[in-house]
Amino acid sequence: MRFATWNVNSVKARLPRLLEWLDTTGPDVLCLQETKVAADGFPAAEVRELGYDVAAYGQGRWNGVALLSRAGLDDVRQGFAGEPGYPDPEARAVSALCDGIRFYSIYVPNGRTPDDPHYAYKLTWLAALRTALAEDVQKAPLVVAGDYNVAPTDDDVWDPKVFAGSTHVTPPERDALAAIRAVGLRDIVGRPMKGDHPFTYWDYRAGMFHQNKGMRIDLVYATPSVADRVSDAVVDREARKGKGPSDHAPIVVDLGPAAA
Repeated sequence: MRFATWNVNSVKARLPRLLEWLDTTGPDVLCLQETKVAADGFPAAEVRELGYDVAAYGQGRWNGVALLSRAGLDDVRQGFAGEPGYPDPEARAVSALCDGIRFYSIYVPNGRTPDDPHYAYKLTWLAALRTALAEDVQKAPLVVAGDYNVAPTDDDVWDPKVFAGSTHVTPPERDALAAIRAVGLRDIVGRPMKGDHPFTYWDYRAGMFHQNKGMRIDLVYATPSVADRVSDAVVDREARKGKGPSDHAPIVVDLGPAAA
């Protein structure tokens, strides 16, 4: 099986690129984030022409998530138990069983600044996700992939001094990630196509991408039964190039056969 995760930063703006990428890369499951469309506005017909079933969850604003699958979409869930809102629940998580693995596509709140109420919401959201995942890891193999909006360590940003005092790198955010991993998940780190750091996000400002001044904030967490099957994982930096790209690159993960 091949699966991937990608913050497309507007599925409609990126649709030609997405369809070409699906055709050439051929993931069996794709977790999408920041689709920025309501569920009924998702371009499902175009995606289905490539053989994918679609579970889309969106509100037509800045959030929105989706799962595309050629490996089944069973027991589809929008959100998760105990999910907080701001003030109402947002379209930030969708999950389904695909060939026996429960895939989550998640788009963690940004947090804005550490003194903003959105930051407290982010931490509460991550804590609630941890509680939900602690139950799910007991039921089926699990992949929780998406834009976490947190860089796990200082090695996951191009210059820690630049980010000091900002969201995405604060100890409470990193502690929240560690608590999620502690329920029984491993961090599957994609190998970089360029440089020593597997960054997945580069700001649109001129030169940031070409200078590789990025962050690793898109993450793939998986239970050991999935992580042990990983034969390769790569940050597809090529998808960040060219005209009109997302500011994120996909992570593509290949799995070998399940243990007998």
